[in-house]
Amino acid sequence: MKANVGSTERTLRIIAGLIIIGLGVYYQSLWGVLGLIPLLTGLFRFCPLYRMLGMNTCKR
Repeated sequence: MKANVGSTERTLRIIAGLIIIGLGVYYQSLWGVLGLIPLLTGLFRFCPLYRMLGMNTCKR
């Protein structure tokens, strides 16, 4: 897996993922599980959707 998520976007994805998970826990909703998507794509710096679309936000 080649990194295709830039550093600024990575930070935003991790923060958004944690907020979504936190809200899911607070409201006791399974919607919080969706927060794993941005969290994991931020942690691994790889987004499968970006790869399919040929996008890359990493600086070269």
